[in-house]
Order: sequence, then C-alpha cells, then structure tokens
Amino acid sequence: MPKLSVLVTPSAGGRADDVVARLREAMYLGILNPGDQLPPEVDLARQFGVAPMTVRDALADLRRTGLIETRRGRTGGSFVRRFATPPADKAREQLAELTLSQLRDLVDEHEGMSGQAAALAAERAADTNARRLFRFTEELRAAHGPAECIRADSRFHVEMAVAAQSERLTRHEVRLQAEICGMLWYPEGPPAPLATIVAEHHEIAVAIASGAEDVARRRAQDHARAALARLTSLHHYVTENAG
Repeated sequence: MPKLSVLVTPSAGGRADDVVARLREAMYLGILNPGDQLPPEVDLARQFGVAPMTVRDALADLRRTGLIETRRGRTGGSFVRRFATPPADKAREQLAELTLSQLRDLVDEHEGMSGQAAALAAERAADTNARRLFRFTEELRAAHGPAECIRADSRFHVEMAVAAQSERLTRHEVRLQAEICGMLWYPEGPPAPLATIVAEHHEIAVAIASGAEDVARRRAQDHARAALARLTSLHHYVTENAG
C-alpha cells in the first residue's frame, strides 16, 4: 500500500478541517480500517504538507468523535477505532445539485482514468495485486448495506490504480471515489444492481490477472459508463422527492 499522502491529499488551505475530511474519507473508503495505526504526527504533517499543530488539532477532532484512539507507551500511537460512515445527506445534496451534464462529465473522467488504470494494471500488476482485486470483489458480493458496499467497491477501484503502479492515477482515483461512490450507493431510491456490479468487477479482475490489456480497458470503461445510468436514475429520484 502506498503512503497515506499518495492516497489521501487534503485540499488547498492546510486547515485541520481539511485533514479531518481526508482521513474520514480514507476510513469510509476502506483505505484506513479499524485497528490501523496512523503515522506519527510529524510524518502525517510532512505527508499532508501542513503544520504539526494542524495535524494535532485534526487528530483531537477525530478522537472526540470516537473514530480514533491514542495509546501511550512504546507501542502507542493513534489507531483507527471504527469505520466512518459516509453521510447520506451529503450524497443527496450532490445528486440534487449536480446537473445531468455534470454527472456525465464526472463519469467521463472516471471512464478515462479507470480504463487506463485497468490496461496498465494488466501490463504491470503483481500476483498480489490480482489476488486483492478478487478479494475485494468477493467482499462486495458479501457486503451488507451501503457503507460496506462503498468500502469494497472503492477499494477495488483504488487497488486497480495501485496495480497500475502509478501514484498519480492512485491519487486521482481516491479523489474520484470520494466524490462518486457515496452517490452510487445512495441508500434511497432505485436499488443498486449489486450482482451486476460484482460480475463486472470479476470480469475486470480476470482480464487484469491474465494480462489482457485491451480487454481490461474495455471492461473497466464499460463498467464506468454503466454508472451514468445509475446516477441519472438517482438524480431523478432525488429531485422528484425534494423536500
């Protein structure tokens, strides 16, 4: 797994709220899991490009909400206590505020990035990367509820970028997952086609594991395009049921 800074980069401004938001995203995307130890404050500050005091304030906020705990002693540090649950109201706001054209642009961006990541992963992925793709596919198959689906779905896509051995693609994939995954698994309205999504993930993983670059690209692009129909349907549902 790459450094946390590669996966989760705070927005410009360097405020504690920015660091909190990015770490929360890492938790609900499944990049940080219960029991994981965060890097020391000085290392986090350097990775995020902020002052150590900013990180200290951010960690204090996460402790207050029970998402992390800090232990003292030689084996101490800050540890993730539980998963953060992505707020459904944020996904609803996004679906209501974004136009259909903006949703299409978002999917277009993801289609291009996902297709390239899949092709590069088919060329470069190690066996461990392929196994992780199949593992996250099975975790999605067994997922219960939107929070578990978000974690398994997003981890699959992030792992695909990791398998492509591209820090830039990985960083952008995390940003896109944070923006899109909550909407795709919005808990109200038409249910997500879980079985279809799992099957598509499996097909992508098989193409990557077998080194079939063109097939992997096509499967990933088709999978991303299918998200547009889901987002369009949810957009109509949210706007029709506003208030």
